Amino acid sequence: MRFINNRAHFTIAEIQREFKISRATAIRDINEIQAMGFPLTTELGRGGGYNVLQNQYLSAVRFTPEELKAIFISFIASKNSQLPYLQNRRSITEKLIGIASQTQHDELIELNNILLFENTNPANPNLLELDDAAPAELNQLISLAARDKHLRLTYEPSPGWPQLMDIFLIHIFNSNARWLVEVYDLDTDEFRYLPVEMLRDSAISEQKMRRSEQEILSKKRLGARESNLIVKLDTTGIQRFKRLHPPGIILSFTGMFQSSGIFNAQLDVTDVETLEYYADWLLFLGKGVEFERIPDELRLILEERLRGSADTLSKTR
Repeated sequence: MRFINNRAHFTIAEIQREFKISRATAIRDINEIQAMGFPLTTELGRGGGYNVLQNQYLSAVRFTPEELKAIFISFIASKNSQLPYLQNRRSITEKLIGIASQTQHDELIELNNILLFENTNPANPNLLELDDAAPAELNQLISLAARDKHLRLTYEPSPGWPQLMDIFLIHIFNSNARWLVEVYDLDTDEFRYLPVEMLRDSAISEQKMRRSEQEILSKKRLGARESNLIVKLDTTGIQRFKRLHPPGIILSFTGMFQSSGIFNAQLDVTDVETLEYYADWLLFLGKGVEFERIPDELRLILEERLRGSADTLSKTR
């Protein structure tokens, strides 16, 4: 009921995925909720579902002590992570402190003293401080993309050299403590990764899309299948991957408890600088790296790196 109450529209499929139940069980539960007087209307046909009318059927939300701790700890863990909506997170934290009882308040203070996460300063006693300033354009991009992914923006890789771009936004993500946006450049028909701090003046595009969203995503999937670098990682490689990896690469876990994983990438074999970067990075991932597919140009650079290291060691004996 809480899940439904928080939405204006939902489908049977969404209920099935959320609660991992069969279609028949989902329909039966929804019918029972409707019988209790919950204001739902049915929308038939393809893309249909249920519309939720405005109501005050459920009482106001009250947090249990464990829920309050869970929210508060998530905020502590994300300090200095350059997350969006910083001012909103500050005000939410203050409200959480405000609704806590004296006992809960003392427990939250103690949790802040005990728990230490990466990138936090244990010498800072200020419970409410969240000093992770994200790029100025990030909030605007997120707000726009939630409405329409076809955007017009200005990209300024160097001061004084702005580029007006017509793009389809695919993902906004944080990689190695830097916010990036994965886009399809509709002018050049290329997939690109743009640093958010180099973007400004984002707005919903008024131009007609040259390709449909389906065409763009199909092209991206096709490119992934044609990747010329496919790498399997062991536990050590996975931990090092999490510490450092090129933007846009997604690691898929293949073993239980994240014991093994695999990723793929499409490399431009004519870009020597990129190939040398990947060679150094792949060596950093450790000896558990297993190549399922690798370009000959990258393999030669790796072999040269290893020979150079072996020669250096032999000279020091």
